[in-house]
Amino acid sequence: MAQAPMRPARLVLPRRGRAPQRGHRAVAISAAIILACSAACTSAPSQSAAPSTLPPPPIGSPSTVPSQPGASPPLGLLVADVARATADPAEAATAASAINAFGLDLFRATADEQRNKNVVISPASIAIALSMAQLGARGVTADQMDAVLHGLVAAGEIGPIDALDQALASRNGTFKDAQGDDHEVVLRIANAPFGQRDLAIEPAYLDALARGFGTGLRVVDYKADPETARALINSWVAEQTEQRIKQLLEQGDITQLTRLVLVNAIYLKAAWLTPFPEDLTRPATFTLGDGTEIQVPTMSGTASLRSAAGSGWQAVQLPYIGNQLVMTIVVPDDLAAFTASLSPERFAAVVSALETQRVSLTLPRFSFTSREDLAAVLAELGMPLAFSPAADFSGITKDEQLTITKVIHEATIDVDEKGTEATAATAVVLGDVSGPGGEPVVVHVDRPFLFAIRDLQTGAVVFMGQVLDPSAQ
Repeated sequence: MAQAPMRPARLVLPRRGRAPQRGHRAVAISAAIILACSAACTSAPSQSAAPSTLPPPPIGSPSTVPSQPGASPPLGLLVADVARATADPAEAATAASAINAFGLDLFRATADEQRNKNVVISPASIAIALSMAQLGARGVTADQMDAVLHGLVAAGEIGPIDALDQALASRNGTFKDAQGDDHEVVLRIANAPFGQRDLAIEPAYLDALARGFGTGLRVVDYKADPETARALINSWVAEQTEQRIKQLLEQGDITQLTRLVLVNAIYLKAAWLTPFPEDLTRPATFTLGDGTEIQVPTMSGTASLRSAAGSGWQAVQLPYIGNQLVMTIVVPDDLAAFTASLSPERFAAVVSALETQRVSLTLPRFSFTSREDLAAVLAELGMPLAFSPAADFSGITKDEQLTITKVIHEATIDVDEKGTEATAATAVVLGDVSGPGGEPVVVHVDRPFLFAIRDLQTGAVVFMGQVLDPSAQ
């Protein structure tokens, strides 16, 4: 049977997007996800349809890599000649449900390993980046990744995640606060795979990147100069995250065996709908998990908020300006026990129980960084084959054997009177062998608690974490 003609790939130079402007009360959340794919060994040449081989455009030498990320040089971009798929908005909730289930699985496992530490992760960014890798997985490798990601891109179906990506991007806008002042909300999602320039990439994989993620493949040369490639990727990440993540990849993360780095970055800039009065912030007691009492700067205010209480927990929801994104805070009597039983159904029950009430709220300011290797956690969650020499990512390339060797996730979060600022980054490296009146309901966030930053319409959790000690950095 005759083969259908292969759609050509175009080599173009990417256009630089406009960076969002900073507002007076604006705050920022940013996330970046890195999947670095390295060669395990050289396999026999494929006898299937000819893949698209990356052309060899010039690549900068170390002396030409810019010191300022915003001044990064243009890279060659290999783009499948197909348009991005038209998203069905109704499918966004399907992807959000899968991401939330994956995020809760990962959060439970991470919190269990980090019992004495604050934790923050970005389920949306991690899932989007892993889904780009899963599109190229085959056989049992794909089945295991599909199970861990709760069917996010099952059988290569990109409609739901594409719909969620575009739904979240639509949250951008300018909104007025209670005083009538304008504030810009920016929620930017960007995807940027970086591929070895002479690696034969499967046409179907390029098509999937273009249709589902609106991106092509940037061309670098890991074999000749891994440090230059690392600097270029770091520059892109720094630019997309407003310079908040400047050195995502450290020395040694990219080697001459690296073949593909899949990057997803999320940047959110927003302020609280109702800021906390700064003059009401006072030192207050926060009780740690072991009963120790410490004094931390604590914000306070009374407002109409959605809150709820159940057996052994209280919850409150703080909206960001524009009323499209919120932070949901859950304060359990026993954080470890609550987290261990935190299923998608229980989290949904907490959210559905929230109702508008007059709330007198105290909340500590907190600021901290989380960094850990998630490879072992993800393998234990049910995708061990992706980390073994038997991994099958032949949907990306048949030239070389790819396997995941480590998954590094780093995130930061800062919460104050004006709003929230957070960053997150993940490196997945593939190598060789993210109301009413009356008395107010009193919610004192004065003991270890959970938080989740969510999109209201789809329910997608963009960031979530636990705060054991708000004074810890």
